[in-house]
Amino acid sequence: MPEKNKLKEKLFSKKTNAVLDMSAEELKKCDDFCENYKTFLDIAKTEREAVDYTVELLQKNGFKEFKIGMKPSAGDKIYRINRGKAVIAAIIGSEPIEKGVRLCAAHIDSPRLDLKQFPLYESSEIALFKTHYYGGIKKYQWTAIPLSLHGVIIKADGSSVKVNIGEDESDPVFCVTDLLPHLATEQMKRNLAQGIKGEELNILVGSRPFKDNEESEAVKLNILNILNEKYGIVEDDFISAELEAVPAFKAKDIGFDRSMIGSYGHDDRVCAYTALAATVDCNAPLHTVVTVLTDKEETGSDGNTGLCSAYLKYFIADLAAEYGIAGHTVLSASECLSADVNAAFDPTFPDVNEKNNCSYINHGVCVTKYTGARGKSGTSDASAEFVGKVRRLLDKENVIWQTGELGKVDMGGGGTVAAYIANLDVDTIDVGVPVLSMHAPYEVVSKIDVYMAYRAFYAFMHD
Repeated sequence: MPEKNKLKEKLFSKKTNAVLDMSAEELKKCDDFCENYKTFLDIAKTEREAVDYTVELLQKNGFKEFKIGMKPSAGDKIYRINRGKAVIAAIIGSEPIEKGVRLCAAHIDSPRLDLKQFPLYESSEIALFKTHYYGGIKKYQWTAIPLSLHGVIIKADGSSVKVNIGEDESDPVFCVTDLLPHLATEQMKRNLAQGIKGEELNILVGSRPFKDNEESEAVKLNILNILNEKYGIVEDDFISAELEAVPAFKAKDIGFDRSMIGSYGHDDRVCAYTALAATVDCNAPLHTVVTVLTDKEETGSDGNTGLCSAYLKYFIADLAAEYGIAGHTVLSASECLSADVNAAFDPTFPDVNEKNNCSYINHGVCVTKYTGARGKSGTSDASAEFVGKVRRLLDKENVIWQTGELGKVDMGGGGTVAAYIANLDVDTIDVGVPVLSMHAPYEVVSKIDVYMAYRAFYAFMHD
């Protein structure tokens, strides 16, 4: 080898497409792992459903609900649910808890259409639901696609009704209508952001009037009658309901080579699932492992089920108190992988990324030192020391990884829960899966990157 090439071999970064360095056996592990992930995507389309799935899986694997006074021992597995919309799982390590915990944090909410509190109305003999979109979306992407309805209704007597319509093959689905191009001359003069306005995201739910009624709003009456017969609800019960419209698509392999997965909700259920799977598979950790699957990230992490809330801090404090240790002592010694996605480079839209510092499909799990916007606003910006530690760990465990940044400087940006955990005096960095079409109703990830995220979280928990 010429001297120049030897020097390049020694000095240049060797990060490249993971497929080139993986055996057929390793690729099969990626594919096999993702089959269960696709099942999770189809079952857990909302934060409540993700919690239900998680708790069932935890209980099957020996986790017990944590209660004050338990004082768990090394190897014990515990969990705590927060209002049915967030969950924390932990495995007690052999080291004293004052040496800190290994924390993984992912969110289980995704952009969607929420129903307003009085959603049902009739116009021109058509029944529709009024919505208020949740999280950052391109509104035009949510028209003319099949939608399913998920959530919970709390009736006047305090009883609750779970709703899941549109996922079974025999179920009806719903949709937001759009103008035909022949009549959309004025609409198409709008800019893209206003092509569909928020108040135009109305969901089509019925068209047949109640036959025995000659009064107005007979179609609305027919829909309410159907809902009353099925769920025992009246219109006022919508006031105390959380109903979410999400894409009715199933998770599917993408590409002739089946190398990718298309689905609603990869952001951030791809990191939630991989962190959860690593937790379930974790065996006899040195440090106590804590995995939190949280709500409300897409709207800023506020509220009592988001990570701006104190519920994670309180859990650590309650756990530490079982051993006579202050919660802040544990947090200050802890380390966290904020498990969230990054934007994968899209060759159709190359101008938004700086190619030397963005993530790519099939290049492994992405380590993101900082997020934020413009001058790193809203980020925790991990220290060089902690980045170095994570780098050494992933290399030691032969986890294929890359670095990434969310777009060019001044192009936009975004945040994760990393800053809120770092504010608790915890060393924190973002580690997650690159995603194509992020925040769209149908996102795409690489099977290799999904599996490498699982391996990264597993390695971190056993460090």
